[in-house]
Amino acid sequence: MALELQLELCLRVTVSALLSSLVGLEREWQGHPAGLRTHMLVGLGAALFTVLSLFAFEDGDPGRVAAQVVAGVGFLGAGSIIQRRERNTPHGLTTAAGIWAVAAIGMACGAGAYVLGVFSTALILFVLAVLAGISQRVRRSRERTTPDDIDHGQQQ
Repeated sequence: MALELQLELCLRVTVSALLSSLVGLEREWQGHPAGLRTHMLVGLGAALFTVLSLFAFEDGDPGRVAAQVVAGVGFLGAGSIIQRRERNTPHGLTTAAGIWAVAAIGMACGAGAYVLGVFSTALILFVLAVLAGISQRVRRSRERTTPDDIDHGQQQ
């Protein structure tokens, strides 16, 4: 592989790591266990697998590696989901989804789709930061509402 190509591929992996770090920083800031380093490593790894599948194996099918990246990252995400005993509800689904989404950012950057990677990072940060406040308000509103407060249409 030519040195110029390798330098371009290093740039792709670096951009992926930087974009993934933004998502990881948000998770770190919110106090979630999968934070900066985890997200950076997932994005970097996904980009590395993508560039290798595209350029190192000329006769191979790059789609095969992409499919395995998605499956492997899904396994990582599943490990971040915990079942809460007190409420019998899952915890960590957003973290798992973030890890999965960061892998997609890595794959986009690995394929050279920088604009798509940057746009997706911004959209993921919007979902995590802005929509988190809306979700919390909805959840609190639901918790304040009791079954006695609900009108079941039986008033005359």
